[in-house]
Amino acid sequence: MVDKVLFSSKVSGWKTPIWLFKKLESMFGKFDLDPATSEDNPLSTPYFYTPREDGLKQKWFGRVYVNPPYGRRVVYSWVSKAVYECVIKKNCDLVVMLLPARTDTLWFQNLVLKYASEIYFIRGRIKFVGAKNTAPFPSIIVVFKKDKKDLDPPVIKRWI
Repeated sequence: MVDKVLFSSKVSGWKTPIWLFKKLESMFGKFDLDPATSEDNPLSTPYFYTPREDGLKQKWFGRVYVNPPYGRRVVYSWVSKAVYECVIKKNCDLVVMLLPARTDTLWFQNLVLKYASEIYFIRGRIKFVGAKNTAPFPSIIVVFKKDKKDLDPPVIKRWI
């Protein structure tokens, strides 16, 4: 029974806690774009894309914050988009992503470890907005920067 909960993709829209977003803004500056938000834009970024605009199909720019849907197949797409927009095309200054800490996945092994500038492992479990309990999985913050050097490994830190 526990295994089903831990590896379930039934809930994909985990909304970022405001305290966490404010902490990230204090570390990285104000964000310009949230390409994976809802119609009400709860984090109040000046620019945002909802599922209707599909942030995966749009150009990203500036300082980007992403808390993507966590479905098994879609996280790889969102992390790939972050790498493409920030590290490869250099369209944005940085991308800060809130992700499930799934270090055994292809997206983590193939993309995060190769292209991330920083990885922050969050101590404990996050209680997402609207959730009754904390998440059934640990979380990480992954930072991609446009000035990432090819051979530089990511800086890994324990955070909070």
